[in-house]
Amino acid sequence: MEAILKPDELHKISDDAEMIELKAALAKRKQAEHSAEELRHTFMARDIAKEAPARINAAIKTAALRGVREIQVLRFPASYCNDGGRSINNFEPDWHKSLEGFAQRAYKYYEKELAPLGFKLRAEIASFPDGVPGDVAMYLRW
Repeated sequence: MEAILKPDELHKISDDAEMIELKAALAKRKQAEHSAEELRHTFMARDIAKEAPARINAAIKTAALRGVREIQVLRFPASYCNDGGRSINNFEPDWHKSLEGFAQRAYKYYEKELAPLGFKLRAEIASFPDGVPGDVAMYLRW
């Protein structure tokens, strides 16, 4: 006949199962943090592609054919801004000074190549998870 498990043994079984779940959750969180850091590093190091003019032309022509006068050209976490997206959220005129990495290079490209042609660029906070600025979206208008 099989012996009935004692309460102490059941507590150990429960504790062990909980520890396994906690370790798995911790590993998953560490992996997510690592992936997020890799994405941030890639974004900060990214440069404007040589194909940018062709890509821009294709995107704006397609949009114009649909009757659209604005396209989203970039989206990234507000945490990538040096002020967490505050100046963009408050529609400050010098919002572009908060940009870093690829976003900053994209803005400089806009200033040099697109603004002289009559294009406009605007940015807004596109999401607010838990009431905090989440993503910045940048739009090219004509």
